[in-house]
Amino acid sequence: MLLDTASLYFRAYFGVPDSVKAPDGTPVNAVRGLLDFIDRLVKDHRPDHLVACMDADWRPEWRVELIPTYKAHRVAEEQASGPDTEEVPDTLSPQVPVIEAVLDALGIARVGVAEYEADDVIGTYTARATGPVDIVTGDRDLYQLVDDARGVRVLYPLKGVGTLALTDEAALREKYGVDGRGYADLALLRGDPSDGLPGVAGIGEKTAAKLLAEFGDLAGIQAAVDDPRAKLTPSQRKRLTEAKPYLAVAPRVVRVADDVPLPDVDTALPRTPRDTAALDELAARWGLGGSLQRLLATLTA
Repeated sequence: MLLDTASLYFRAYFGVPDSVKAPDGTPVNAVRGLLDFIDRLVKDHRPDHLVACMDADWRPEWRVELIPTYKAHRVAEEQASGPDTEEVPDTLSPQVPVIEAVLDALGIARVGVAEYEADDVIGTYTARATGPVDIVTGDRDLYQLVDDARGVRVLYPLKGVGTLALTDEAALREKYGVDGRGYADLALLRGDPSDGLPGVAGIGEKTAAKLLAEFGDLAGIQAAVDDPRAKLTPSQRKRLTEAKPYLAVAPRVVRVADDVPLPDVDTALPRTPRDTAALDELAARWGLGGSLQRLLATLTA
């Protein structure tokens, strides 16, 4: 089980009241909400391995060089070196180091790699997996990894994590008209304002799906643009021709990496905490109460 950790703690932050606070009055709604999420996921799905995948770089420079608008609207402050600062609610930012410390004390593998997003870490673990993989994320970008033949599916939270949309290839075909491999092509053609991806002007989701059904994949569509016999409307041919510079770089930006240099860490689901003393101190300082105790009981069961 691979967790898109930031996606989940953002959901926890907005889903759990900020009246949930530590003894000193600091909000810990994201911390406790994420612990509750993990407890429910482990209880319901019993993974053998669990990795909390992190954004070591939420906006990698190599993606920005290809498409400068990539996530540009989320930048709170540009940095001369290292990742730009992402715009995050004031009371969430201080909770992230607490989340990291609690995961480490529990012994839950936490992996982020410099110059890569959590999606890329997830993509690489998925590529290396020898058995089924459940990816837990509120980000549709990871639908591109869905693969029935390999047992890779996405668990998409609809309400908390008690209600998850199990996304396999049948679900993708029903909703988008593509399978997992086709989703990245659909996404880059359609564009995504939330990620600053312009897409191809005039090509929405339905048109993109029809083009992919007709020509197979992005390469097939691009070949059709140069083939006067191909069944493209004049408008589609014009728009796709004008978008050639974008289409030349978009695949590398949109498709998650599968070759990230992952660290050598133990990903096995822990049965007992790695550092009980540190966990006790964190629990007392941040008032983690029942959320932590329930997770510990589930891990031990």
